[in-house]
Amino acid sequence: MKTAIMTDTNSGLSMDAGKELGIFVLPMPVIIDEKTFLEHIDVTHDDLYSAMRQSLPISTSMPAPGSLTDMWEDILKSGYDEVVYIPMSSGLSSSCATAASFAEDYDGKVFVVDNRRISVTLYESVLDAKAMAEKGIEGKEIKKRLEDHASNNTIYITVNSLEYLKKSGRVTLAAAAIATVINLKPVLTIQGDKLDSYAKVRGMKQSFRKMAEAIAKDREERFGDVPWEKLRLSTAGTFENPEDIEAWTETVKDAFPKLDVGYMPLSCSIACHVGMGAAGVGLSVIEDERL
Repeated sequence: MKTAIMTDTNSGLSMDAGKELGIFVLPMPVIIDEKTFLEHIDVTHDDLYSAMRQSLPISTSMPAPGSLTDMWEDILKSGYDEVVYIPMSSGLSSSCATAASFAEDYDGKVFVVDNRRISVTLYESVLDAKAMAEKGIEGKEIKKRLEDHASNNTIYITVNSLEYLKKSGRVTLAAAAIATVINLKPVLTIQGDKLDSYAKVRGMKQSFRKMAEAIAKDREERFGDVPWEKLRLSTAGTFENPEDIEAWTETVKDAFPKLDVGYMPLSCSIACHVGMGAAGVGLSVIEDERL
């Protein structure tokens, strides 16, 4: 079986980067001032941040059904026997469930994976899937393994403002309540579902330290028996200044000297919900095929 791996731009992958890795990437829609754009095609992070500074209405939507199924059909026509599609978590969008319903019409040739991930942890599961496909593991088994191991990751994020999260409904009431506390920064967590409150601290530097501490605690308590070589740690954010990116990444590097730590801009469709100046970090356990 020749198995194609596909995801969307919520993984942090652009179409060009995906092409280099042999991964198909579906651009996510971003709506600015009632006009729909596609990430990495006709909207950039700079475009989005400019719209935010102008207080223009911003939102996201699911990919158009035709764009999704057209990509599946193009992939299958190009010589692949099956497609494994890994979208963002069903806990954050209905696009996963919608894709799964469409896949029922493809006679077992399309497998939609819901391993409840997004951003840097979704990126790692996409690389896991690619490694498995290259080892000859078929789509049905790739889907099962990714979903069985869905909890083998953790994410923390801090935002400057909960304005966009409240508008989108992608934050619980407990987390939204933090917004009423003056001068406090919320540290939020996602464990496969909606963002929820983890802590509240004063200032971004304290937020950085709190997230690094939270990741260290998860490493010890949840993944203590996992060897270092099976862990992948990445930072992410919606920073405009390189200095802010460096400050956040260095905080995590200092806490985890045994791991390589990179930075990935949060996708435009995620940035729509967290606003500018957000910082995130994700820890994932990778599949054996990656080693």
